[in-house]
Amino acid sequence: MSDTQFRRRGLRAVAALAAVTIGLTACSSSDAESDGSATTNESSSDTRVVSTDKGDVTVPADPQRIAVLSAGLAGYLFTLDAPIAITDTRLLGVTNLDGGFPPQWAEKAQAQGTQELPAGEALNIEAIAQAEPDLIIGGGQGISAVQADEAYDQLTAIAPTVLIPSSVNTWQGQLEAVADAAGESDKVDGLLDAYEDKVAEVEDAITVPGSPVAYFLSLSTNEPAFIPQTATLPELLKTVGFEPDDVLTKADNPELYGSGDSFIISNELLGNVATAPVVIVVPVAGRGLNELKQDPAYANLPAFASGNVFELPATSYRPDYDGVISTLDQVQTMFAK
Repeated sequence: MSDTQFRRRGLRAVAALAAVTIGLTACSSSDAESDGSATTNESSSDTRVVSTDKGDVTVPADPQRIAVLSAGLAGYLFTLDAPIAITDTRLLGVTNLDGGFPPQWAEKAQAQGTQELPAGEALNIEAIAQAEPDLIIGGGQGISAVQADEAYDQLTAIAPTVLIPSSVNTWQGQLEAVADAAGESDKVDGLLDAYEDKVAEVEDAITVPGSPVAYFLSLSTNEPAFIPQTATLPELLKTVGFEPDDVLTKADNPELYGSGDSFIISNELLGNVATAPVVIVVPVAGRGLNELKQDPAYANLPAFASGNVFELPATSYRPDYDGVISTLDQVQTMFAK
């Protein structure tokens, strides 16, 4: 078996494992339900039953107007060509409360006539109801997931509601979960095959600048923040040869924030944690690479001093499927042989 074939089998296993974690509650005593997996059962030609944290939810077999409560999940649905009537547009580091669709799926949203869900401290229940959805999909990560959970009873009075649990924190798992909820699961294998082909292509086309690699998250607060080696971006680039640095151990196993994909340290600890010979900076509403290079606190770090520091956009931090492919495209360009 070639290395590429072995790696592809490993990637497929990761996707399968992610799918197992999608749903946490079910009503029967089947093996899939006993280990916490989601199940989708045919209940009639017009509806299906999806198992979720909130219990079994009867959803349309072929939804025509989906309300999406998280911009982080909307990208998957646009990739799947699912019909989105209204969606949240708040994508971390990309859009803000002023509105506007994220650039990566703005054209698709406009072509569908998708409405923007107004943002606020709570979900705009009236706007969701006026969109007349036949299915509501929310959850995932971030503030929008919290808002959806708090408003769950109001949402279910409008339409069947499926909330993706925050424990499903891999892009493969989220793709599987969202596709399952929307009745688009038949498209997932093709997307995963295309991803595996892209990984093989990039791995063969690049030269990794060094090892290990640390991932710095640039925040608006200017506090030193890192993406742990267990998070999505380091795991993604590991598949094409970027061995992630063990920043968690160097930072003395700090508390992880949110869904476990970042942590903040003091300025005093920066020199102890950012010792990797290669650093990738991801600005999320914070300073870009050129600005960081002007800061003496960063200029003397090994990767900065040697010029082995690079920048990826905010869309690479918590990428949906298209974000994953886009990130791999950028890596292929940046590190071409």
